[in-house]
Order: sequence, then structure tokens, then C-alpha cells
Amino acid sequence: VQYFYTSDLKKPLMEMNVWPCTGRSSGSSGVSFSCSHVFVCLLLLCLTGSLLGHPQCLDYGPPFQPPFHLEFCSAYEKFGCCDQERDNSIAAKYWDIMDHIDPWGRKLCGRYIKDILCQECSPYAAHLYDAENPRTPLRHLPGLCFEYCSEFHFNCRSAISLLTSDRRTPARCETNRTCFCHLLHLRDQDYCFPNVLRNTALSRHLGSVGEGQAGCLQLCLAEVANGLRSPVLMVHANDHTHRMFVAEQVGVIWVYLPDGSRLEEPFLDMKSIVLATPWIGDERGFLGMAFHPQYKYNGKFYIYYSYLDKNRVEKIRISELKVLASDVNKADPLSERNLLELEEPAANHNGGQLLFGVDGYMYLFTGDGGKAGDPFGKFGNAQNKSALLGKVLRIDVDGKSPDGKPYGIPPDNPFVSDPEARPEVYAYGVRNMWRCAVDRGDPATKKGRGRIFCGDVGQNRFEEINIIVKGGNYGWRAKEGFECFDTKLCRNSSLDDVLPIFAYGRRVGKSVTGGYVYRGCQSPNLNGLYIFGDFMNGRLMALQEEEKTNKWKKQDICIGSTKACAFPGMISSYSKFIISFAEDEAGELYFMSTSYPSAYAPHGSLYKFIDPARRAAPGKCKYRPVPVKTKSQRIPFVRRAKTVLELLNEPSITQPPKKSTPTAATPPASRKAKKTPSTKRKASRAKPTPSGKKRQKTKAETKPHKEKQEDKVTHASRATPAPPLPKKKSSHLTRTKKLLPKKAPLAKEKVENRRKE
Repeated sequence: VQYFYTSDLKKPLMEMNVWPCTGRSSGSSGVSFSCSHVFVCLLLLCLTGSLLGHPQCLDYGPPFQPPFHLEFCSAYEKFGCCDQERDNSIAAKYWDIMDHIDPWGRKLCGRYIKDILCQECSPYAAHLYDAENPRTPLRHLPGLCFEYCSEFHFNCRSAISLLTSDRRTPARCETNRTCFCHLLHLRDQDYCFPNVLRNTALSRHLGSVGEGQAGCLQLCLAEVANGLRSPVLMVHANDHTHRMFVAEQVGVIWVYLPDGSRLEEPFLDMKSIVLATPWIGDERGFLGMAFHPQYKYNGKFYIYYSYLDKNRVEKIRISELKVLASDVNKADPLSERNLLELEEPAANHNGGQLLFGVDGYMYLFTGDGGKAGDPFGKFGNAQNKSALLGKVLRIDVDGKSPDGKPYGIPPDNPFVSDPEARPEVYAYGVRNMWRCAVDRGDPATKKGRGRIFCGDVGQNRFEEINIIVKGGNYGWRAKEGFECFDTKLCRNSSLDDVLPIFAYGRRVGKSVTGGYVYRGCQSPNLNGLYIFGDFMNGRLMALQEEEKTNKWKKQDICIGSTKACAFPGMISSYSKFIISFAEDEAGELYFMSTSYPSAYAPHGSLYKFIDPARRAAPGKCKYRPVPVKTKSQRIPFVRRAKTVLELLNEPSITQPPKKSTPTAATPPASRKAKKTPSTKRKASRAKPTPSGKKRQKTKAETKPHKEKQEDKVTHASRATPAPPLPKKKSSHLTRTKKLLPKKAPLAKEKVENRRKE
């Protein structure tokens, strides 16, 4: 027994090289051979658990496209597991072997030896060497097809001892072709060399994002953070520190460092000011945050949150704050400067997105005021350009207006000369855009840079994805998706309303969560994909733009394939209430979700997307974060979700069937969450029943003030009736303990009951 260390995993994997054949050989070629232990050898190889082959390197990573030309293993220079340094190392080993072989042997065996050595560069290297499953012995030589192996052994058996470092190989097995080739036998002959190169089914889409049986894109996840209370956003400061700032709905912002640890003291704690309750589906709370483009120099950032004024009127406040001069990981709460306040007529449809465009101006996304059907005024808030609700606003945070406003109006705003419109309005006719993002543009061509994508939660029928344009009217309440909602308004409205790039109905999902266009480095296949999701059913989707037609094609995203995600650190499940998406400073894509949609429930997690089919070349995506002095204690990250490899390695334990029968709220395919809060986050793969969505404006919009319900809805969340506010803020915490159930299904049942009522 010896230990083998991979380059990526710093812990040893047990390696057992078994060469049990000790029979007699009657000829050097091994044609006539009797080996009493061949059967034992084959049995061991067959009984050893292995995964179905998929592209994977010896370092347990997906293959990649080498950045430079490979001089030696040139067959794998377009896609494989070797960079130039590894290629040179293999070439040096080859020439070292050639020095021990006579000229005739070089001519006869050179091709075989080169092919065998270069299998380390094969995109299926892990399968060829039995490295993708830690429970199997690592081979010293790759799996060879029997015919090829026989030719190699017949012509070059003297080179075997030069190719392998295993000095315990019995001499008789080295000299016997049948025994030797049985040892290099692969259970699945599609993956043995050289068959693996000729199999068109394997090579047709090699390096592309894998597709499941239903055509969904197979991606994987890594758990990055857990135990969060309804994480509504993650942003970075663009200051080269690569810190991640994660905000909870209750009004607390945490700092996560590049090593994955979290600082014990929060960046900002506004629980005493932010209006948030523990009721399921309550959309109020801390909703938005953006760092100033020059934050590195001026320390300014901006927040968007719900609060009660002194007259107990619900409002939205957008404020500017600064970081403490004495601690870059702490904000100064006393530096708050109010920029804008909006009175909210209802508890839902609060909007909440803040972001800076490539033009340096700040964009604010407000909801239509809540209730069903935007009933405010003759045409609703969204179509009223003199109201700030139901809009995309654009302001200059570094300027001031002549009328004394603490911000300036960009001179090219579309309605600055319209006396009946507010000058802040950039676009209108939106219902409740939940999560918008700026496209960084293609890393090479910068195509698409500056586009703003938004998910707009619909009423009863459609969810939509929009690209924001200056002066655009997005149709609400006249239109929902591509169709009319208010037929009278729709008939009289203009024909130049901006249509969604994509819309989907109730069968697909019930409350959209807008995402990002992937522009990162680590997963090149995902470049240009707009990835988003649905809060209610946990569905992940992607849109791909067709350049010739400018149309967007939708594909579902599948997470957790055992075959595709059998890599270290990758998990197979996630909490299904998708709250928000995010990208880090390097452009990698994440999303946040929870297993229980309450602002005080500590069951939220942060996940990172990973493409298992292809990665960037080693070293290409490395960056050096600017060091940050930390005064607060660091809390190391502890993963709660089990990885695919851990699940595969778990011993199967036969348990007696449980007597209880599954309820309607728990689909048979779901994995029940454990009762303890610390492990409850382990996401079940079952689709959760519709429950209150934090920001996903429930389509089931009930009026908070006992007004007549105008529309029947099929989902709860941004339209769920607002619960009565606690009289004292201090009562929030005590009420939380009583309201948080031990199991998520109880929350779903409550939401269902409230919807029926």
C-alpha cells in the first residue's frame, strides 16, 4: 500500500496496485498461458465501484483548452488535460525511456510508448487511470483495449518496466500478454484507448455543456456560505480585494473573504431600522445595495430598504453611507445621507435593485406600489410618469439638483423636458422587477457590454425577462408578458412598447428571479448565457442569444447529476426558494436560496455555478487579491451539504421502511430535510410547493387593507397579505422563535392555507 497525491487534492488516496497473476508461461509472447489468478484479478476489477466515464483529468478537474501549442501530445492540444508544462514533462519522460531502447526498438515501439504516455492528456484521463473514483486503485498505466494491448505487448513488452514505476509487478505477468492485458482491461470498452478516440457518441459534444435526457444543461454547484437569514444579495466592491458582501433581509451585511471565511462582526447592522417581519413571504426589508464606482477612493456605497417613519407610514429609503476610515470592513452607520424616500401604499412590490451602469449613473428599480393589478389612479403607477413607483430611475449621486435634491439628474434622461414627467424616470411600465444586472460584455470582444437585464414578476399569467432601454415603456399594467392584461388600456396604448426577450407561463414557474450574463473565466462554455431562475419552484434556466435573429432560446439547467458532478467539492442539491443571483469580482456566477422563505429563518445558502464539462486552462483564472487588514475574528466556512463524492462513498445501509405515508406537500422524489437547524439546509431535490416568496411578488396579490381581492392567483409571495406589524421592534426576535417551524413543509402548508383564505 502506498499513497498517491493529486495536484488538486492535498489529502492522500489509498492506492493498491494488484498484480496477482502468477501462472506458468510457455512462451515469451504469452500466446500459450495458464494463470490461476486471472479470475481473481478480473473479479477485483469488476467489483471495484466506478463511475460512468465523463471528461475528467487526473487532478479531478474538467478538461480545458491549452493556452499554447503542445509540441509532444499534439493530439490533445485542442481539448484535454495538459498545458505546455505538463506536455514538456511527458516528452522528457518519453526521451528518457528511448535512451534505454535500441534503435530497432525505438522504431517499433516509439508510437505505442508515446500514445500510452499521452493518455495523461486525454480528456478521459481519470477514467483511463481509474482516478475519478477514490475507491478504485489508481492505475500506473491507462486502460487499453485488448487488441491494442496485445499488439503493444507482443512488440514492446520489454518497455513495460520502463513505463511503470510499480516495481512489484510479477515478472511472469510482465512477460505474459493475456495476464497483462487483463490487468489493463476497462469494464466499459467504450473508454479504453484507442476506442475512446473513435467513439463519435463520446467525442461529438466533447467540451460542450452536457445535456440531460430532457435537453437541460448539466451544471454543478459548490456551496460557498450557509446559515444565512434570507440572503437577498451579494455584491463586490470592485476594489481588487475580492471580498463578497452578503446582505440578509433583516438588514445585516456580512463580509466574506477570498479564502471563504466570514468576518465575525458585520459590515453593517441595521436591524433596528429596517422593517422586516418573520412572516412567510413578507417582501419588506433590506432589499438593495451598490458600491460607488470609485468606492476604492471615496468609500461610498448605497442601500435600499423598507422602514417606518415617525408616523408609522411605510416607506422605501435610498441612502448613501461611507466605510469607516479606521476599518475597511466596517461601515459608518452615522454617515447615512438620505437620497430619496418613497411612500409605499402596500406591503408588497417594493422593487429593491440598485446598480451602477457603465455610464457611472445609478439605476434604481421600484415596484408599482403593491396590491393586484396596479389599481392606483386612472392608469396605475407604472404608466404614470409623474410617479416614481413602477419605474426604472437614473440619478447622478455625485451631483445636486437646482431644486435642492441631494442628487443630480443626468442631462440625457429621456423625460427631463417633459413637464408631466419626473426627470428621474429612465424607463416605465414595470410591475416589480426583482433582480437586475449589468452585462460586463464578452471578455474578448466586449459585445453586449452595458446591457441591463431584469426579471419582472408578473401578475397571474406570465413572468418576463427584459433588457432596459432609455425611455422604454414595458407595458404594465396594459400588458403582461406578450399579451394584454388590461384590455382597455392595451387597446389604447401605443404599439412601441418594449417587449420581453423571454416570457414564461404558470406551467414553467410563478415568480421570476432575474440573473446575470456569465462573463467569468473558470467556465468558458457559459460565456454569454443569461442564467436566471424561479423563486417558487426552484427552477434554473438559461437564455442563449441567436446572433442572426436576435432572439433568445431558453434551456433548463439541471443540477446534481451523479455522473457529471463527481468532482471534489461539488454538491448535488440546493435549497429551492431562489432569492437572488450574484457575481463576484472575477465574474463567476452565484445564486442564493433558502429552504424556508422567512426573513428570520437561518436556512439560506450561497452557491457557485461550475461547468463540469470544461474549465479554463490552469493558471489562466488566477488572481491576487489585494490584502485586507481584518480586526474582526475570521469564522472558517464549514460545508453542510454533502458532495457527490461523499454520497457515492457512503456505505449503503438498509433501513426498514417508515410507517408514515408521504403527504401531498412532500412529493415522493424529495429528500426530507433533517430536523436540526444546522442540517436543515441540505437541499431536497423535490420541487417545493408554492410558498411565500421574499421578493417574488406573489402573483397571488391580496390587498393588505381588507380591500376586495381583484384577481385570483396561483402563487404566493409578493402579493401575500401583509401581516400586522408588531408594535415594538424588539418583539421581532421573540416572535421569530415562535413562528419558525421545525420543518419547511409546515411553512408551505401555512402559505397554502393563507392563499385559500
